[in-house]
Amino acid sequence: MSVEFNHTIVLSQDREKSAHFLAEVLGLEVAEPAGMFLPVTTANGVTLDFATVDIDIPVQHYAFLVSEDDFDGILARLVEGRIPIQADPPGRHPRRINRNDGGRGVYFTDPSGHGMEAFTRPYGSDPASPLNGVTEDVPGAC
Repeated sequence: MSVEFNHTIVLSQDREKSAHFLAEVLGLEVAEPAGMFLPVTTANGVTLDFATVDIDIPVQHYAFLVSEDDFDGILARLVEGRIPIQADPPGRHPRRINRNDGGRGVYFTDPSGHGMEAFTRPYGSDPASPLNGVTEDVPGAC
């Protein structure tokens, strides 16, 4: 049997704001609403279905493996949009990116408080590279 991840529901305070935020940062499109959901689909066919809810939303983490070129665009949009970035999930390295596994990675928060991550190398892909230790300043970053 072949198992593939197809979609997930992303709870948000405002599905329009959250879906458009993520789509713009990642360079993706927001699709037409599907009932209560506003979908954003990644290149590998996984859909994030944003839904507006009127409850306390637990923070979730969403990570996106991207190419080096896509990372350049994502980072530029984050800096231009004055969206705070950090090199690590707890935020010990603000205004920086990480160099984990010989690639680059950045963390940022969406309008509903979810932790978003864009990175260029899968974790563990370069065992010789230190994990969570090497960071790099990003000029103009918030």
